[in-house]
Amino acid sequence: MVATGVGWDVHRLVPDRPLIVGGVTIPNELGLEGHSDADVLTHAVIDALLGAAGLGDIGEHFPDTDEYWSGANSLDLLRSTRELVVVGGVEIAHVDATVMLERPKLLPHKEAMRANLAGALELPVARVNVKATRGEGMGFVGRVEGAAALAIATLQRPED
Repeated sequence: MVATGVGWDVHRLVPDRPLIVGGVTIPNELGLEGHSDADVLTHAVIDALLGAAGLGDIGEHFPDTDEYWSGANSLDLLRSTRELVVVGGVEIAHVDATVMLERPKLLPHKEAMRANLAGALELPVARVNVKATRGEGMGFVGRVEGAAALAIATLQRPED
C-alpha cells in the first residue's frame, strides 16, 4: 500500500538568528525565528512523513513548549522522525519539497539541502527533491517577513 502525507511550515525572518534551510546555514542578515533552529524545509518534511504514517504532526512529537527541544537541530528531529515512521517494513519512497523565500537565492544551496535531507532519511539523493521559489514581492514571503515550505512524502507500506 502507498501512503502520502503533506507537510507545511512557516517561520518569521528576524535579525540575530541564523538562516538554516535544509540543514544548510546560509549567510544572510536575517534568520528564521523558532523554538528549534527553525529550519522551515526540514519541518515541512517531518510533517509530511508523520502525515503519511498517520502519526500526527511535528508539534505533538517535538513541542515548542518543551525546553528539551529549544535550539534543536532539525536534522536530528528528522532522523528521529524517520525512526518513528520506518517500522514494520515501511519504506520512505520519495520526498518532494518546495521552499518559498524571497532572498537570498537558494539555488547555490539546493544540492546540499537535498543531500542533508537524504542523509538524515537514509535515502539515495535521487529519492529526495528540493525546489525553491520566491514570492515575487507579494505576501509575507515577498515582503521578506518570513519563509514557508511545503513537502510531500510517499511511504510504501507492506500489504496488510
